Amino acid sequence: MAISSGVRPASPRPPAKKPQVSRRSFLRTAWLAGLGAAVAGFGAGSVYFLWPNLTEGFGTKIQAGTPDSINADIEAGDGQAYNPDGRFYLVPFDEADDTDGLYAGVAGGGFMALYQRCVHLGCRVPWCATAQWWECPCHGSKYNQVGEWKEGPASRGLDRFAIEVSGGQIVVDTSKVITGPPRGTNTTGQELDGPHCVGGGGE
Repeated sequence: MAISSGVRPASPRPPAKKPQVSRRSFLRTAWLAGLGAAVAGFGAGSVYFLWPNLTEGFGTKIQAGTPDSINADIEAGDGQAYNPDGRFYLVPFDEADDTDGLYAGVAGGGFMALYQRCVHLGCRVPWCATAQWWECPCHGSKYNQVGEWKEGPASRGLDRFAIEVSGGQIVVDTSKVITGPPRGTNTTGQELDGPHCVGGGGE
């Protein structure tokens, strides 16, 4: 017969209590986590979308080509050369025509860079090869080859960008839009060369 020693075995330790999380606390944490994820995703997407414009394209200095290559493009374009990355047109311009210095800084190397937007309501203005003018299809504003106002509701000539010659390249600075010349400016004396592509201008 076994004799009891009088010592009781130790009781098992009770399981640790799980922390109680209120429904309000849980929802607040989940909402904050979701908001943080959304903000992070938006930020990453924005950087991805904008990154090319931080290094090249519109809003930067763009090497548009050598004078010879641009002249070849202008000939192929029947009077203009379009640069889609920079959203501008290059047109020939003899700085000797600018006797008043109106285009200092925005003419160089025999060229001028015109912003593609109409100054009236912002439509893209295509080139009319028959007229040798820029003719806006939205409201009929018209400009001569170097973007000086000729007809229509636009309040001034086409806006433009600074241009320079660097290392044999024509460089266009699209980081700043330069306001176009006032109505009545006519440095080249160029008039209509042929039929319009868009109907007559009007207010």
